[in-house]
Amino acid sequence: MKKRKNKASAAAVNGHLVSKPIRRCFPIFMLPTFIAFCIGFIWPFAQGIYLSFCKFTIPKNATFVGLSNYVSALQDAGFRYSFGYTTIFAIVSIIAINLFAFTVAYLLTQNIKGANIFRTVFFMPNLIGGIVLGYIWSMIFDGILQKYGTFLLAETKYGFWGLIILMCWQQIGYMMIIYIAGLQSVPEDMMEAAKIDGANKWQTLFKITIPNVMSSFTICIFLTLTNSFKLFDQNLALTGGMPVKFGADGSMVNTTEMLALNIYSTFYTGANSRGIAQSKAVLFFVLVAILALAQLRFTREKEVQQ
Repeated sequence: MKKRKNKASAAAVNGHLVSKPIRRCFPIFMLPTFIAFCIGFIWPFAQGIYLSFCKFTIPKNATFVGLSNYVSALQDAGFRYSFGYTTIFAIVSIIAINLFAFTVAYLLTQNIKGANIFRTVFFMPNLIGGIVLGYIWSMIFDGILQKYGTFLLAETKYGFWGLIILMCWQQIGYMMIIYIAGLQSVPEDMMEAAKIDGANKWQTLFKITIPNVMSSFTICIFLTLTNSFKLFDQNLALTGGMPVKFGADGSMVNTTEMLALNIYSTFYTGANSRGIAQSKAVLFFVLVAILALAQLRFTREKEVQQ
């Protein structure tokens, strides 16, 4: 016993001696990463906030104009429409992607033959870039709709559901992997106890499985929420914001244009609109941050501590 205690105390002393210089040199190892983080994120972020209060063509000739950019952004009918359109799109895509992803994950954890092959097949669309997917699916949709005498950009509803289908096809496989990891971590003793108590599959699913997979729901809903609001390249390639409609006041609105694409279009409309686009970007960041943090807090309260 004394030998074991001596070995344990010696290991503790050695561990302390090894960790002490590491703790002492920790700032030195962190300094390059911290500098890169400040250069690549903190400085551009702070400069972007400042430029949202300026009129500029390039950052060097920025002129401070106060809140006028924000006033112009909020008065822009296209920006307000894009906000509503993106919100509806996010709600539908979050429900559809997570419902299908969890269903597929649940089926692929039921000991079916070829489960690994199916997992690979479902995950593969996530490896394709958004621009490529947008152009591929635009050709597919136009090929289908031409049989009915129309095309993708003829009506807003075609573009909306086209984006929903594209997003589901691309992201279901990625979310499926996260749900599979959660399903595989459900305690076996709880499942066995449910069977002994006579619970059927539906009762086991809703009373045991889903509560224990809430951490996976938290991650997947967060990812689909942020991805839906930040969607840009698929929107640009599939619809480009088309078709166009005119409001009662003569303002032009792109009916399938989401927030990210609206900011991009505003920035390249003209030199005087770049400050407005920057203010839209700041508002966009605040919106996504608030929604994401609220969602994380809400879903984490539902998680079961194992």
